[in-house]
Amino acid sequence: MSTPSWAIESPDQITAAWAAELLGHPVAEVLVEQVGTGQIGTCYRVSLAGAPDLPARVLVKLPAPDAGARELLKGVYRSEVTFYDRLAPTLAARVPTVHASRLDEDSGHFVLALEDLSPLVQGDQVAGATPAQVLDAAVNLAGVHGPRWSDPTLLEVPGLALNTQEDADTLAELYGPTMDLFVDGLGDRLAPEDVEVLRGCVPGVAAWALARQDERYGVLHGDYRLDNLMFTEGGGPGEVAALDWQTISLALPARDLAYLVATSLDPADRRAVEREVVAAYHARLVELGVRDYDLETCWDDYVFALPQGPLVASFGCAYGTRTERGDAMFAAMTRRACAAIRDLGSLDMSTHR
Repeated sequence: MSTPSWAIESPDQITAAWAAELLGHPVAEVLVEQVGTGQIGTCYRVSLAGAPDLPARVLVKLPAPDAGARELLKGVYRSEVTFYDRLAPTLAARVPTVHASRLDEDSGHFVLALEDLSPLVQGDQVAGATPAQVLDAAVNLAGVHGPRWSDPTLLEVPGLALNTQEDADTLAELYGPTMDLFVDGLGDRLAPEDVEVLRGCVPGVAAWALARQDERYGVLHGDYRLDNLMFTEGGGPGEVAALDWQTISLALPARDLAYLVATSLDPADRRAVEREVVAAYHARLVELGVRDYDLETCWDDYVFALPQGPLVASFGCAYGTRTERGDAMFAAMTRRACAAIRDLGSLDMSTHR
């Protein structure tokens, strides 16, 4: 089994000749700079010189250099390439333009050459966001969900499926032990009232995971939070773009919305603007052709979906690589999300349906 010529593993292999073959244009020179820490794969900002129609810079995403890690992460890599190749062109959300994409299912190798979104700046999950940023991000999110709202052809896309009873049962089996690891790991970073909410999310998780998806579903980012979003600098209204589409799935769309709002805003800010944010998201859905989904139902979905925050945070922290910044991030996300769940009574909704 031969490895494709484009399949590389390290930055020293990002040469002018390699870039020219990938992009289909003459490249005279490249300058390579690593971006981020690369826990799932690696990412590099590559400056290009050559043909007039070359972009000045691209972001190049590569798989983990270890073959064993690539084998484990094949599905993650396939999800992101699938998103950019098959889904992004059908949506109305701001995401990076794709200059080139490659995927080898057998080896787990992939390459994505994406638009460099500067001068947009990355959000900061620890610091949180302004209401204006969250409002813009929610409207952009509606551009993910609206165009393919309950579209049955999504079920034909490789790797996408709605949750099954088996999936829900597996989640229920894992969630209790995972929550124990999460709570024990963060220790005194978590207030007692937040721990109570976290443990309250566990018993009904199987029913929650299956609920409402038969009535409405869409492309779920799965981790639509500040660190995966790029904003106009300054914190006010402006452009927003979404990155990192490795965790896409099909599910109740409001799970992304609830996760964004509840993990991004401190409680006082959230209480002041969440109705406005949900209304703006809903208005954009209507603009994109979503019918038979009124604002009251959208708000109810938002409240119902708030346990998405503890779900993603607990699994991410318990099984990811622990860092000081990571612990601070998960603690901030959890504090904000638990406050929203308490304020709005999400756990009181009948059997999580």
